[in-house]
Amino acid sequence: MATPHNSAEKGQIAATVLLPGDPLRAQYIAEHVFDTAERVTAVRNMLGFTGTWHGNPVTVMGSGMGGPSAGIYSYELFCTYGVQRIIRIGTAGGLQKELQPGDLVLAMTASTDSNFAYQYRLPGTYSPCADFGLLQRAAASARAHNYRFAAGGVFSSDLFSEYNALGAQESWKPWAKMGCLVQDMETYALYCTAAFLGKKALSVLTHTDSCVSGHGLAQEQRLTALEPMFTVALESAFGQ
Repeated sequence: MATPHNSAEKGQIAATVLLPGDPLRAQYIAEHVFDTAERVTAVRNMLGFTGTWHGNPVTVMGSGMGGPSAGIYSYELFCTYGVQRIIRIGTAGGLQKELQPGDLVLAMTASTDSNFAYQYRLPGTYSPCADFGLLQRAAASARAHNYRFAAGGVFSSDLFSEYNALGAQESWKPWAKMGCLVQDMETYALYCTAAFLGKKALSVLTHTDSCVSGHGLAQEQRLTALEPMFTVALESAFGQ
């Protein structure tokens, strides 16, 4: 049952998967957030763990950086392992001045500068969206915990916001003008893959660095500040 990128066997991956980019974040969640967990894959050091949270079976696995990597892992999880819902949990750069570092962003839709959707041979531009049920429960969770959050469109880029030939500001300002809340690199590919396969997906993001003000979370804040994201992601899947 294993794939070239995942050594887990059939039955070792839960129907619900949390998908951080960083495999060490996956390990942290398995060790500090889940009730129980065991490692089920470590191919290319992309760690994956399956366990329980409040008695519910759940898997957490890294996806790496960028849409192509997230697309590979999500496709295999959906197709090979029968996963029904994937919730991306990741960091993002803020594009709106109203957002503060540490705020949560629920990605209703994703725009992109990538040609990821070209594979579908669509006669136009495709704009994928989150699963409404997951989105609705995520918003309810954030409200119940009094977490600061915003819901709206995000911009998934093939380029990291600070490393590109356009310059750090020119790459994101047009997307900010169109109302995109934050920039990441993976949400568009995940949402496209889920839509194509008839599965469910949601991105719950933490705004860690503002492209507008240049302010961001201090290094020592970056782990504890992500805890609300973990809670909202899990409660969106399983309820409170």
